[in-house]
Amino acid sequence: MFWLVVAYLGSLATMFASAFWTVDSFTGNIVRHFNFGNFQILFTQSVYRVIAVRSLTVAVLVTLFDALIAIPIAFFMAKVLSQRLRNFAIVIIILPLWASYLVKTYAWRTMFSDGGVLVWLLKPFHINPPGYGLFATTLTLAYLWLPYMILPIYAGLERLPDSLLEASSDLGASAGKTFRQVIIPIIYPSIIAGSLFTFSLTLGDYIVVKIVGGKSQLMANVVYDNVGTAGNLPFAAAAALFPIATILGYLYFVRRSGALENF
Repeated sequence: MFWLVVAYLGSLATMFASAFWTVDSFTGNIVRHFNFGNFQILFTQSVYRVIAVRSLTVAVLVTLFDALIAIPIAFFMAKVLSQRLRNFAIVIIILPLWASYLVKTYAWRTMFSDGGVLVWLLKPFHINPPGYGLFATTLTLAYLWLPYMILPIYAGLERLPDSLLEASSDLGASAGKTFRQVIIPIIYPSIIAGSLFTFSLTLGDYIVVKIVGGKSQLMANVVYDNVGTAGNLPFAAAAALFPIATILGYLYFVRRSGALENF
C-alpha cells in the first residue's frame, strides 16, 4: 500500500499539478505558474475535441468487437469442450500474450499493406482493402486485447450451472431466448470486467495507431508527441488527464450499476 501511494498515486498527483504549468516559448523552460492555459487549448481548439471523440469511439468499438467475438468462444470452451480440451484452449487463448506486442502489431501492418493478405483475399471479389487507418487500428487493437475479454467471460460461464440451461430448455425456451434471458444476465459482470481491460488499454495505447493508423491520431498520441517531439510536458500532462478521467468515470458508472458485486 505504501509503494502504491508513493509510486502510483504520487506520480499521478505530480502529473496533475504539472498540467497547470506552461512552457516558455522562448527559452523552452517550464514556468511553474498556476493557470488553465493548457485546458483552455484542449477545450477550445476543435482538433482536440475531434481526437477525443475519435479515441472514445475506437475504445467503444474495440470493446464491442471483443465482446461479440469472446462470448461464443468462451461459451464453446466452457460448455462444449471436455475438461482436457478446455485446458488446451486456455493455453491457446493465452499464447498470443507471450508474443511481442510490436511483432503482432507489425504483422497486422503487413496484412493491411498493399501486398498483404487482405489484398490477396479481397482481390477475387473486386473489393479494395481498407489499408491503414482507423479500421486497421480498431481491428488490430481488438485482436491484441481479445484474450482479456475471453478469460473473464469464460470464468463466468464456467460457474454457470448446466441445470439452468436444461431448465430453460425444459420450459420451452429456444436457444436464442435462453442466451438472451439466462446466459447474458448471469455473465454480464464478466463482460463488464473484460470491458474494463479492453476500454482502458485502448484509451492508453499510442503505438498501434502509429504503426497501422496512417494519418489518424488518438489522444494518447497527443500525449506522446508532446512529451517527445514538442517537449511540452505540461500540455502532455493536461492531455493525459482525459483518458484518466474517462476511465475513472467508467469505473464509477460500473460501481454504481453494481455490475461487479457478484463477479
